[in-house]
Amino acid sequence: MAAEGGGKEMNEIKTQFTTREGVYKLLTHSEYSRPNRVPFNSQGSNPVKVSFVNVNDQSGNGDRICFNVGRELYFYIYKGVRKAADLSKPIDKRIYKGTQPTCHDFNHLTATAESVSLLVGFSAGQVQLIDPIKKETSKLFNEERLIDKSRVTCVKWVPGSESLFLVSHASGNMYLYNVEHTCGTTAPHYQLLKQGENYSVHTCKSKSTRNPLLKWTVGEGALNEFAFSPDGKFLACVSQDGFLRVFNFDAVELHGTMKSYFGGLLCVCWSPDGKYIVAGGEDDLVTVWSFLDCRVIARGHGHKSWVSVVAFDHYTTSVEESDPVEFSGSDEDFQDQMIHFGRDRANSTQSRLSKRNSTDSRPVSVTYRFGSVGQDTQLCLWDLTEDILFPHLPLSRTRTHTNVMNATSPPAGATIITNTSSNTANGNNSGANTPGINSLATTLPRSNSLPHSASTTTTANNTNKAGSGGGIGTGIMDSAIATGVSKFATLSLHDRKERHHEKDHKRNHSMGHISSKSSDKLNLLTKTKTDPAKTLGTVLCPRMEDVPLLEPLICKKIAHERLTVLIFLEDCLVTACQEGFICTWARPGKVGLLSSQNQASSPSGTVV
Repeated sequence: MAAEGGGKEMNEIKTQFTTREGVYKLLTHSEYSRPNRVPFNSQGSNPVKVSFVNVNDQSGNGDRICFNVGRELYFYIYKGVRKAADLSKPIDKRIYKGTQPTCHDFNHLTATAESVSLLVGFSAGQVQLIDPIKKETSKLFNEERLIDKSRVTCVKWVPGSESLFLVSHASGNMYLYNVEHTCGTTAPHYQLLKQGENYSVHTCKSKSTRNPLLKWTVGEGALNEFAFSPDGKFLACVSQDGFLRVFNFDAVELHGTMKSYFGGLLCVCWSPDGKYIVAGGEDDLVTVWSFLDCRVIARGHGHKSWVSVVAFDHYTTSVEESDPVEFSGSDEDFQDQMIHFGRDRANSTQSRLSKRNSTDSRPVSVTYRFGSVGQDTQLCLWDLTEDILFPHLPLSRTRTHTNVMNATSPPAGATIITNTSSNTANGNNSGANTPGINSLATTLPRSNSLPHSASTTTTANNTNKAGSGGGIGTGIMDSAIATGVSKFATLSLHDRKERHHEKDHKRNHSMGHISSKSSDKLNLLTKTKTDPAKTLGTVLCPRMEDVPLLEPLICKKIAHERLTVLIFLEDCLVTACQEGFICTWARPGKVGLLSSQNQASSPSGTVV
């Protein structure tokens, strides 16, 4: 690995990187691309995207990969870490004229070795349903572009459905389709179903059922991406207006919103248990948002340009317990502590987190792993740890300042909270017992007593009553700041920063239109949608110093062109760049047949 430095070394593309689990290695023989392997001239073309499906093939090689490069769409057997890619034999290849594929999605419910349903969205607005195994084109939706003329930005099957799918467009609209229905020969007429702050949902008014079943209009500008929650009940959307909006999909109701630090949001994903959402975009940041508390709990800074994809690694997200923990009111029997990867792991993580007893003195080590890739050609991996998730819990002194890792993990790879002093306006309980976490807070959704001084306790209680964005007297804030400074004088905090922090709090609480009513969160959005400066410092968009700032575990340049894909699989992770190269990175110990190493000498799996 080249040392960090200027010139040639900085531009060197990495072929491996090391995390606490071990070494991830690029498998050059497992690279997928157009058959000629020539770098694609990506000027003016749509991003390269990748979709996977498993067809449960009897041979044990059931993975299939689909990717678009320019006007072309390819469908291959994906051999992953096991065998080298054979690009000379695509199962299906299509070249389109007058339009380009922009995104695609397989229906995992209906996939078999003989047939798969693949949706493909296009730059001119159409959506095609094809079967690349049978080489059939069954249907074309929005064929005459009567429904929407703008580029398709995201297409996904509705979870648990064999026939419903959702499509978003650069117009800011989303449409719900049923593959069984036709689109009609005239432009659809709509009837208002539900309206809220900066969104509306219409049904299609016609004598016979036709597509689209629903039309969602969300925010201002393009709707760049959406993602369903793991249980399929909620929908997270990110838009060019910089807002994350989370909807209850079936009830068609807005659950919560978040605003980017600046610029549009481009990508979004859910944690395996559905408790956290990560979004990335034109502010070069990754932002972690709590679904339960509807607030930003952390930001990550590592990219030098726009963040194009964020994704959680379900296989490295872990809950570790030193002692058996008794959960009050537990309905489930937990399996062994060594839980296998996959759905069982995610479900167990979810149940353990949801049943976590916050008053239990025995620590539970919680680590969510997620990754991001950007236009800066860099891959970043991040760990979201318990000191960020539960800052109100008393932790040991050493664990408060760094991420929750094994003692052997290298300091350089640790997630560092660079701004522990103002960890509090993230809205969580202030960690009075936790060194390094100040006791000031503008939003405290959960109550917690603060033992060290009466004035600070008053602050906490008032803030709890105030709810999200509630007003607090600046006199109390001043005394709380003084307490905080004296209490945490051992930390190397500068007085200048504290004074700046005090000014911020005064500025926050002088905003007359923020009240204690939770419904006013939406009114605030309407009033300030054209003025981002007014959302800064509110629950929608906390200031940088008001939430913990994560640093990436690793941040590596892995391509020559901007990165457009990041997918975590069980034995590898997959990235792709705009040149049309899809790269497979073997997880530690998963190098397989492609390596000259004896696999028996390496770890037998991903260490969590």
